[in-house]
Amino acid sequence: MDFAARRQVLETRRKALAGHLVEVEHALDAPMPKDWEDRSSERQGDEVLETLGLNELEELRQIDGALARLEGGNYGFCQICGDAITPKRLDLLPATPFCSGCAS
Repeated sequence: MDFAARRQVLETRRKALAGHLVEVEHALDAPMPKDWEDRSSERQGDEVLETLGLNELEELRQIDGALARLEGGNYGFCQICGDAITPKRLDLLPATPFCSGCAS
């Protein structure tokens, strides 16, 4: 398994997520419009942004976990059963800590 390539994918995604989270934070900190209807619409958009931000924060935590497993030498092995995670699964979900059997 090419761990350097896996690390690169994880670090690239982490960088993109961190940058987007900063944008989300700035958007959520923007002042509310004075018009009541615009404010209502803005509030709905903020709820969507907040949910997106929380999902991205969770993905960031998963990536940090995967990078820690890379450092610890146990990346690519299921954290439940210890079996190897298939390269195909890692291609799709590079931060996954579980094999397909344990994930379901």
